[in-house]
Amino acid sequence: MAKQPNLNQMMRQVQQMQDEMVKAQDALKSEVVEASAGGGTVTVKISGDLELREVTINPQAVDPDDVEMLQDMVLAATNEAIRSAQELAAKKMSAATGGLGAIPGMGGLGVPGL
Repeated sequence: MAKQPNLNQMMRQVQQMQDEMVKAQDALKSEVVEASAGGGTVTVKISGDLELREVTINPQAVDPDDVEMLQDMVLAATNEAIRSAQELAAKKMSAATGGLGAIPGMGGLGVPGL
């Protein structure tokens, strides 16, 4: 006969995992990723919690006759920074959950807050 799981121990482990996830989410707020486009013409910085922190545009890139190109570079840099921030967040959360978040069907173990 199989041994019954210790529910108290499981709940402590889930609580510990939740605590680690909160710590990881808090840490993401202070981490910043940077991306650029146009060979550094446009640089965007975004925090790990996806807050846009800074947009820098080289003054030489401002051409009143070609605003569309500048807009495209801002868009490209912003999207790349968002992707980088999402990758950073995924790594932090995976570390906090011991990789459980990456297991298909686990859905954060079905526990609120996970």
